[in-house]
Amino acid sequence: MIKSTYSSILVIILIFLGSCRRDFDTTLSSGRLEFSKDTIYLDTVFTNIGSATFRLKVFNRSGSDIRIPSIRLAGGESSPYRLNVGGDAGKSFQDVEIRERDSLFIFIETTLDINQLVASSLEFLSTDEILFDSGANEQKVTLVTLVKDAVFLFPQTFDDGTKETLLLGLDDEGNETRVEGFFLEDSELHFTNEKPYVIYGFVAIPTGKTLIIDAGARVHFHANSGLIAANGSTFLVNGQPSDTDAMENEVIFQGDRLQADFANDAGQWSTIWLTAGSKDHQINHATIKNATVGVLVDSISDRSAPTLKITNTQIYNSASVGLLGRGSYIEGENLVVNNSGQVSLFLSFGGKYQFTHATFANFFSRGFRQFPTVVMSNTFSLADGSTITNDLEEAIFENCIIFGNASNELGIDNSPQATFNFLFKNCLIRFENTGSATAQNPLLDFSNTDLYENVVLNGDPFFIDAENNNLKITDASAAKGQASMAGALRVPFDLLGVNRIASPDMGAYQNVVIE
Repeated sequence: MIKSTYSSILVIILIFLGSCRRDFDTTLSSGRLEFSKDTIYLDTVFTNIGSATFRLKVFNRSGSDIRIPSIRLAGGESSPYRLNVGGDAGKSFQDVEIRERDSLFIFIETTLDINQLVASSLEFLSTDEILFDSGANEQKVTLVTLVKDAVFLFPQTFDDGTKETLLLGLDDEGNETRVEGFFLEDSELHFTNEKPYVIYGFVAIPTGKTLIIDAGARVHFHANSGLIAANGSTFLVNGQPSDTDAMENEVIFQGDRLQADFANDAGQWSTIWLTAGSKDHQINHATIKNATVGVLVDSISDRSAPTLKITNTQIYNSASVGLLGRGSYIEGENLVVNNSGQVSLFLSFGGKYQFTHATFANFFSRGFRQFPTVVMSNTFSLADGSTITNDLEEAIFENCIIFGNASNELGIDNSPQATFNFLFKNCLIRFENTGSATAQNPLLDFSNTDLYENVVLNGDPFFIDAENNNLKITDASAAKGQASMAGALRVPFDLLGVNRIASPDMGAYQNVVIE
């Protein structure tokens, strides 16, 4: 009886399903397909490095189910492009069906070897077409990719599959801390502007050696990669002023994802780490963007000369900190730091610092930040929870702007067990909760002229487009004409080469008139 009942139910279900089913009868496509794009730009890729995956959507706007006789690459099997149509990978497909008023996704990738495309060139424009149907009904979507030659630097892979590593130090339990990386050879210590450099893992400058980077060089870091200056080594970035928006003489450090969608994504690579004992670093006319920490400077043992002189430089879109000094000695002029996940300028564990005509801002919008734009501290927290101190010998800010989208953009963490000397002279600072802050920390008393001289408090700098890293100020800026002449004479030209002596403005830029 039970078996008979189950059989009856099964028959009823099958009859019901059969009555609801409509056969998928198709008609041939007639050249009336529509596409989400008529040209797919796969942006720029480096030679022999696979592109990102791009998507094309094919629409059947008709009231009938259709069958496309063929979808294929014009370049055939020799095409450098790869397709995935309806979950199937290949370069040619037959009888592809699309329901009425429905769509189909096609995914596109490429890997190109510039040496197979052109005999001698640093870049090449590769094109192909996706062809739908043929004859009078043929439709097409164009594929375009710019492929660039590059110098690739990466750690050695050993026979057992492990990779070359660098020793960073020992943890609290005495265990080695290592990262994938390698020391540069003598022949690799000069980066030119002839080809981009693509770095995998950490490249390290050996002890006693100097890495020189020419004006116009482009340095790209893969995920979890970076640059380390070892004890006794030196890092020289010799950028020059540029005449065009192409920044032809700027040295640019960024990730290796060249698609437009990644242009301002924070945290694509690790950091430039100038370790304790490294020395005499200079960075001029550079753009450092999309790192986790833009530049990390250690120099606890020696403050007789600046560990880093950084001038005419921009640091943007750091996932954590833009410029981090740990007990270090940094001099900065015409410096711009913006859009950092936590802190744009973090002066940690004391040190010695001088910044003239710098703009420190933070309008980070891709997450919640807990800290002000600028933080100064003479303490350092160890892994076991204890805190150690170190003298902040001096931190002098002259003709600087400190601003952001939070109410208070200056943070001070001082211990009485070490000195804490600082001065803000002719600076614009955003700090709105002055009453409560002064009660908690007298070093935030902006009426104290020994610490804050000629400060413009909470004035609007009128940045042109801070969220998109345009920190130039307009002629309505509260920073206009408020800089000290002494500081301007030391740095007579702004970041763009404009003479500021006649009427110097605070920050890295002279004001521009917006019409």
